[in-house]
Amino acid sequence: MTYDHVRLLEADPELGDGLAPVDLDRARRHLTAPVRHLGTGRWAPADEVLGTASLGLLVLDGLIVRDLDLGRRSSTEVLGAGDLMRPWDVDGEMEELPVAVRWSVLQETRFAVLDHRFLQMAVRFPAIIDALMVRGLRRHRWLSLRLVVNQLVRLDDRLLLAMWALADRWGRVTPDGILVPVPLTHSALARLVGARRPSVTSALGDLARDGLVERTEDGWLLRGDPATLVEPITARLLSSA
Repeated sequence: MTYDHVRLLEADPELGDGLAPVDLDRARRHLTAPVRHLGTGRWAPADEVLGTASLGLLVLDGLIVRDLDLGRRSSTEVLGAGDLMRPWDVDGEMEELPVAVRWSVLQETRFAVLDHRFLQMAVRFPAIIDALMVRGLRRHRWLSLRLVVNQLVRLDDRLLLAMWALADRWGRVTPDGILVPVPLTHSALARLVGARRPSVTSALGDLARDGLVERTEDGWLLRGDPATLVEPITARLLSSA
């Protein structure tokens, strides 16, 4: 892991959207943070980073997967640019449940360490603190959406809606459809939607035959209009009630 510093509002300009023009230039110059670079593979957050990060770690680019294991079942969360995380808040400290957390870097990743020095400067710009709180709440909204999606009975419905949710964050418009440049394996997708890998492989085959999903070298290609997905899913739920 290598070390450098970054001007946060140059790396993530959206954080400054709530600043008054008179404050924006000052914030650009003064809000700096150490940056860590991660290569692909398993990641164990280092104590030296966790000991200095006051607000959290802000992902600048790349993709990280957080797996939460409970017994033989797992759940996956995908984190990317703009996400705020605090790996030292370990879920495994819950005494009554044998919970374990695993981190994996899917794409080379940079994150800013929002340390105590950064916090001392950031409090001069309340809009920045507010923007960082919004980033944290966005993860909760995404997880709430996953709870709803994972209640759907049909696995192909769960997969399709989960992938369109990823597209909402990271999708790119191409002539062939919406490309989600997230290299999730069948096993990772299974953890994402609460299913078994063989079942996910079968469901992806059905979606591919229907022309809705295609795996490419760059990720997953989605076709169709996500706005039209909810009505037939709702109709199926009502018919089975």
